[in-house]
Amino acid sequence: MFPRAQRSNAPPPAAEESTIAMATTLSLSFLSLLLLISTASAATPPPPPPRCPFDLSYVRTIPWDTSLCEQTDGRHCCQTLLSLFGIGIAQHLRETSLFQLPDANASAACLADFRTHLSAISIDPSFVPLCFSDPNQFVSNASSCVGVISTADWIQRVGPLTPLDSACRGDVSGLTRCSSCLDAGLKVNSQLTNVQANATSKCFYFTCLYAVAMVSELGPLDAKTSGCILALPLKSSATSGKKGNHGKVVGLVLGIIGGVAALVVAALLFVVLCRKRKKRKHAEASHEEFVSSFKSAVLPNSGAKWFQSGELEKATNGFSQRNFLGKGAYGVVYKGVLSDGSFIAVKEMHDPESLRDEEFSNEVEIISKIRHRNLLSLRGCCVTSDIFRGRRRFLVYDYMSNGSLGDHLASDHTRRQLTWPHRKNIILDVAKGLAYLHHGIKPAIYHRDIKANNILLDKEMKAKVADFGLAKQSSEGQSHLTTRVAGTHGYLAPEYALYGQLTEKSDVYSFGVVILEVISGRKVIDTSSASYLLITDWAWMLLKSGKMEEIYDEAIRDEGAKGVMERFVLVGMLCAHAMVAFRPTIADALKMLEGDIDIPKLPDRPLPLSHESFRQPAKASSHSGSSSVSERY
Repeated sequence: MFPRAQRSNAPPPAAEESTIAMATTLSLSFLSLLLLISTASAATPPPPPPRCPFDLSYVRTIPWDTSLCEQTDGRHCCQTLLSLFGIGIAQHLRETSLFQLPDANASAACLADFRTHLSAISIDPSFVPLCFSDPNQFVSNASSCVGVISTADWIQRVGPLTPLDSACRGDVSGLTRCSSCLDAGLKVNSQLTNVQANATSKCFYFTCLYAVAMVSELGPLDAKTSGCILALPLKSSATSGKKGNHGKVVGLVLGIIGGVAALVVAALLFVVLCRKRKKRKHAEASHEEFVSSFKSAVLPNSGAKWFQSGELEKATNGFSQRNFLGKGAYGVVYKGVLSDGSFIAVKEMHDPESLRDEEFSNEVEIISKIRHRNLLSLRGCCVTSDIFRGRRRFLVYDYMSNGSLGDHLASDHTRRQLTWPHRKNIILDVAKGLAYLHHGIKPAIYHRDIKANNILLDKEMKAKVADFGLAKQSSEGQSHLTTRVAGTHGYLAPEYALYGQLTEKSDVYSFGVVILEVISGRKVIDTSSASYLLITDWAWMLLKSGKMEEIYDEAIRDEGAKGVMERFVLVGMLCAHAMVAFRPTIADALKMLEGDIDIPKLPDRPLPLSHESFRQPAKASSHSGSSSVSERY
């Protein structure tokens, strides 16, 4: 038995040594792995705690009224804390162009700092989580207010200029200035809520932030500015010296007087707002009546399409600056793209209140009936009311890709690209368009503002006469006398500028000036010297002195047949004659240009139109002749 008890399962000596060596190797490997892990952990420090992107130390220095937050019940303190915290958000907006904080960590860090600074001035820090139960309310979110995240989004929604820019600048601490600023804020808020009706409260907060951060020169850290725009309650100014009972009584009396005065002002503001609301409702009701009657009475007879305002908003990318083409005396023009891919030019009329509904209806009816390849036709129109902008009127035309003739004549570079065939065809196209207005429809239409800026060029450089905003329809027995002289100085016929006598020959005179302008490449009025010179007088002097070729633009002198170019100059001189009786009709002028009839001998001219007797009245009775994209449509 003993021998059996001495038996053992232990490995032989060689195997035992091998097992020990393997165990040792595994132990060393495990220790090395632990060492690597601990080294890596030591090399990668933990991320720093999130920091607030703005400094809240102003909580301790700005003179805000802490009395509401010194009470046990913190519910009355919440609005004050929201205004106080809003100063930091506004300062962040001023520095980064972002309306809210980037993420939840930043929001939590700012609220933690907020609590610390409140605690330092003996305000219960527990009010912060009580008032801001949702810390994410300050985190950037596209759904907060119609997609507004940055100031770029803001400008896209409301435009670069709003009522805030005039009402909220400078010192707004006075009651009148502050009321004007807040009223402007309500208007902008109304514009935003038209886009998204349920965004009222947040959008108004954004409006206040924008006003105090981006509009006010003083900025959100100015106590009086934040006191008005962010409604931050401020401490009343302390009187110097010792305060006895007399001082307390005086303070109480002043407080009562101030309270009564505030109530009176509030009552007056309420009355004014009620009157404004009543007036606006009345205006909207009459406008809706006009729109209804306009659609039923005018559109069926005109052929013009009725565009919805939302359709034009979408086509022009919200009437953005990127789509802006220009503005002039009669409106602002934007480029647009309809849902079918066609390009349009949308003209928003200036000061629609000055143009009566009947006048606008008549204008649309006249313009929409015009259908000719050399006249820019009206595609449609839109009339709408907007709480923020009031009544708005739009005219919609085809977009002309090559701009206006005035654009091409404006500089040496673009003018040299106009070949003689281009210029010749443009003049003929304008003559054909005018001939249709004068003789192709009944009753005839007088354009009254023929000029290079109102001649548009399509992609094939075909010319179309545009801007019938001044068009006047003639009628049988009409005396052709008008009390309103319209047009551009330099192109105006003298009898129209001086006496308001309007006939078809008034357009013929302007057309003659355009011919000379196109062929010579000169400005209609040369102001290089003290005594300015009209292009008609300049051309007449060269013609009489036998220097006809000097009238031709140097860029085309070797391009065209001299006989044809001379014929065009002579027709231009005849059309732009100072005496009405010597001017041809536009139909005869077209025949002369095409060589179908002979050109009569040019009659002598009376006093040059640059003479003092012609200068002053024309200046006084016409609007500026400055270039304008708006005047082309």
